[in-house]
Amino acid sequence: MTIPSRSGWTHGDSIRAFAVVVLWGLNFVVIKTGLQGLSPMLLGALRFAAASLPFLLWVGKPDLPWRYIIAYGLAQGLGQFGFLFWGLQLGMTAGMASVVMQMQAFFTLLLATQFLGERARSWQLWGLILAFSGLIAIASAHGEGPGQMTLIGFVLTACAAFMWACSNIVVRLANKNGSYEPFPFVVWTSVVPVIPFAGIAIWTEGWPSVKAQLMSLDATSIASVLYLAWLATLMAYTLWTTLLQRHTAGKVTPFSLLVPVVGLAAAAAAYGEVPSQLQWLGSGAVLMGLVVNQAGQWWSGRGRRAA
Repeated sequence: MTIPSRSGWTHGDSIRAFAVVVLWGLNFVVIKTGLQGLSPMLLGALRFAAASLPFLLWVGKPDLPWRYIIAYGLAQGLGQFGFLFWGLQLGMTAGMASVVMQMQAFFTLLLATQFLGERARSWQLWGLILAFSGLIAIASAHGEGPGQMTLIGFVLTACAAFMWACSNIVVRLANKNGSYEPFPFVVWTSVVPVIPFAGIAIWTEGWPSVKAQLMSLDATSIASVLYLAWLATLMAYTLWTTLLQRHTAGKVTPFSLLVPVVGLAAAAAAYGEVPSQLQWLGSGAVLMGLVVNQAGQWWSGRGRRAA
């Protein structure tokens, strides 16, 4: 059975959704900028340390079992952003990353049918097929030249999208356990990946390298960390979690189809990234798949109201 929304979609929900779209659309360019002075694992450690440690003294732990806090922190923090940062470092372009990451909507749909009992509709399956055909087109357009998307970068970004979907499912499962405030949830789950990120950075790069990066932090690196911590994490994920608390995963996640619009424009402006014709075609197929998913839900809801 589909888990019902607690209330109807409101104007406030629309404002929350579009705020998330802008914050996450710019997120990919900011990450790319931050990686110019920091390694992926160290950037992850600093991001989540800034998003959690300054607030722990006055933000109480959410009224949830630790298993949800730890699971979300590992999936969304270490999993999603570990893979994304790594992929961007290894040649994933910021613009294409903003497109590929939106496959989380369909990964969420597939996981929700298994763990939440949300029944997949026919239009969702057609949208999934269309979006995956777009992903195949994007993947086949990889290259190794300057400014081109690498295959390993694409694969790692797809893994990040899957981990994002896993974190969406954790939110929905946690919501079954009772109500909780989204902001404390984001703060406390942000503590979880700090030590794993820092440990991996020291293990793979060595303490001298990590120390050198910390000692050479400049204004650009600090601004990138703070944007990722306070805007892309605390603000955006608080809004996102609020939406997931109020509505089914299948209703919320398709709004991410607008993130690549901001992401592609920002990447073009900041880094002059221009997708190839095949990447444009694949991006269009991914976004059309998401549109089919969203339009199907709207049409189905309209039919129920008419009946």
